[in-house]
Amino acid sequence: MNKAFLRLFPIVLLVIVLAGCHRQPANLVVRQGNRYANGFALIDSAQYRIAVVYSPWAKGQEMARYYLSRDTAARLAGKRVIRIPLERVTVTSCTHVGFLNALGQIDRLAGVCNPELVYTDLTESLGQREGTLNLGDAMAPDIERVVFAHPDMMMVSTYAQGDATSAQLEKMGIPVLYINEWMEQHPLARAEWIRLIGVFMDKEAQADSLFDMVVSRYEALREQAASFPEPRPVIMSGQDFRGTWYVPAGNTYMGTLFRDAAAHYPYEDRTFDGSIPLTLEQAMVDFADQADVWVGVNAKTLSELAEINRQHTHFKAFKNGRVYRFKHRTTPTGGNDFWERGVTRPDELLADLMGLLYPDRFEWTFVYTEQLPEK
Repeated sequence: MNKAFLRLFPIVLLVIVLAGCHRQPANLVVRQGNRYANGFALIDSAQYRIAVVYSPWAKGQEMARYYLSRDTAARLAGKRVIRIPLERVTVTSCTHVGFLNALGQIDRLAGVCNPELVYTDLTESLGQREGTLNLGDAMAPDIERVVFAHPDMMMVSTYAQGDATSAQLEKMGIPVLYINEWMEQHPLARAEWIRLIGVFMDKEAQADSLFDMVVSRYEALREQAASFPEPRPVIMSGQDFRGTWYVPAGNTYMGTLFRDAAAHYPYEDRTFDGSIPLTLEQAMVDFADQADVWVGVNAKTLSELAEINRQHTHFKAFKNGRVYRFKHRTTPTGGNDFWERGVTRPDELLADLMGLLYPDRFEWTFVYTEQLPEK
């Protein structure tokens, strides 16, 4: 063989390989990065839209991977292909209803767990029209009712790595979509899950547009709050419950809202997931004389709050009447739009907090919040 050719052979081979790569775009994927959410990813390929949901309990571990296609004839060896848009869905959580409602897809809802806890009007849902709406308790859905509803997919909130209900649904041939937005700590991260649901409902552009609007408004409000002059009003949260007072850590969903609303929160530097249990005595030391505003109580009036525990009357915020609850939009059966529209619109939640913290600087009509009357 010609020695010159042997010297050039590696270069020729490299050119051939690179050329071959350019002729196979089907093997290339483009990852669509999230702006805030950590729990899912969307991936583009030549034939499929791929959605990945990650485990909230094992960092980086995939909980599920979905291959989506509008092509009813699409096949993928060894993989289940989900046809989009989903025509019939069932859900376990009222937050899922909020996402569907934001996308204008309530008419595809064939069934929901605990419908009495849903705020959104469900009269236009498939389940309401067909009489298969109530799927039982969210922690233990009635599998027979789910099967009878004939969903293309069931949206499920999981509370542990192993989920017996989801496994049973899969065995019955019902695909499960894991929606774990509640594990996200940033309000905008929870809201971003609308992008995942938008892909399954074939409303991706609409979902992206809605989320971009919410992010833009939230970030503008955050900047406005940061410009307010000192001193920052002190905020407190929760109430005594059987001797324990639970407050959010600084990096949690509510803790982030407190910070972004430019409140001073005594536990803003405590950064871990979950709530902090306090004794009533510790809560009084930290809040009684310092807190200007009190939010998140479970009472309708100041009188009722005092009846729950007379110690509540010793707090500065109670004496000044600046006590609030997140129950302005509720139903008689327990539905609360704080957990539906509120999850998709954290910009409105942030504005509510800014309005109650800075009533002289920020004029706003409460959406989810109401001030407790005397009686």
